[in-house]
Amino acid sequence: MIGGAAALALTSLSSSPSKAATKIQRLVSPGGIEAWFVQDATVPLIAMEYAFGGGASQDPAAKPGLGNMVASLLDEGSGDMDSKTFHERLERRAIELSFTSSRDNFRGSLRMLKENKDEAFELLQSALTAPRFDAPDVERIRNQVLSSLRRESTNPTSLAGRKFLEVAYGDHPYGRSANGTLESVPTITVADMRDYVARVIGKDTLRIAVVGDVDPDTLGKLLDKTFGGLQAKTNLTPVADVAAAKPPQRAFIPLDVPQTVITFGGPGIMRHDPDFMPAYVVNHILGGGGLSSRLYREVREKRGLAYSVYQSLLWMDHSALFIGNTGTRADRASETIDAVEQEIRRIAEEGPTQKELDDAKSYLKGSQMLALDTSSKLAQALLQYQLDKLPIDYIEKRNALVDAVTLEDAKRASKRLWGQGLLTVVVGRTPQASAQPATGPKAN
Repeated sequence: MIGGAAALALTSLSSSPSKAATKIQRLVSPGGIEAWFVQDATVPLIAMEYAFGGGASQDPAAKPGLGNMVASLLDEGSGDMDSKTFHERLERRAIELSFTSSRDNFRGSLRMLKENKDEAFELLQSALTAPRFDAPDVERIRNQVLSSLRRESTNPTSLAGRKFLEVAYGDHPYGRSANGTLESVPTITVADMRDYVARVIGKDTLRIAVVGDVDPDTLGKLLDKTFGGLQAKTNLTPVADVAAAKPPQRAFIPLDVPQTVITFGGPGIMRHDPDFMPAYVVNHILGGGGLSSRLYREVREKRGLAYSVYQSLLWMDHSALFIGNTGTRADRASETIDAVEQEIRRIAEEGPTQKELDDAKSYLKGSQMLALDTSSKLAQALLQYQLDKLPIDYIEKRNALVDAVTLEDAKRASKRLWGQGLLTVVVGRTPQASAQPATGPKAN
């Protein structure tokens, strides 16, 4: 975290568009550290995104949330620097450093002004190799996580999302909460966190993307200094491939709130499946296209059942989903579910029209570069392409892949995605109680 004028300076610089998106090079440092790199001197800023294999899938079954605790604590002091000293150095030099634990990866982000690159990379190296996990910081972060989990326990959207993953994946690691539970987080020890770092942080799964104002030779030396001392091999627990539960299934969580939340979805299509791009395009037509999507028109515009409704594809290393969400008045929940199911059944049976397909392809092609208009966004995209095992020239090829989707492809993907029906989770008041005024959030 950084604050004040320093944060404003980084925000202003990072909002300038990168003009070097197609000049992606594979850089290998003298010590063998590989990165995808875009040299861009538009602004004196460097953005780096990096990831190690593992993430929340490496949390022990009895201790979900371990990776999240580690991610929250790595920038809370390292080496001879306590948390206060570490953060003062970050803020003084306008350095942004953060970590997150996603389903399959332990990820990090580093942003700095060019003139502060040496100190930024030094602080990252220290965080990765010598985290302190001081007791006061551990308890402070633990209390923050627990406070967030308590809020989620009465938040219908959070409850629906968590229950959906449980329904879809059961006792597989993907079925557990990446942030942990009120029961698991108090049991996580410093020894657990040090063991996680020892198992997950290593060079064999490391992927790096850098965009910014730095020359290749200088960057190579910085990468060696930062990552070169990490262990060569990680010790990850194998994670099994898994298919999401077969629809249709429905779960209900009673919660005394005015608006009922509905999360729906089902098995998806993996990133390297030949039908992935057709699925990506047709998902935009059904629920990913905002105000232009079929679900929005049917649920919001025609029936006035919800303020918003959306759907997206989610792909992981070992499974894939489609997942959507909406919220409505308690007494109109059944009608809303029926409307969503009807529209999904219709596109599964009929597919999109040629006009819908043409419009979706036009939008998806035109919006690509707008989504990569900052150094940070481009670095995030380049890291994700590596994690998805896509070629380094994917940005150049992507629009042609979108363009190649035919109506037949789209209809086939629609049937694969939505032909079985839905896994549905409903969080809200019981039908009998929906006619009565709410008394405030209370979980049953």
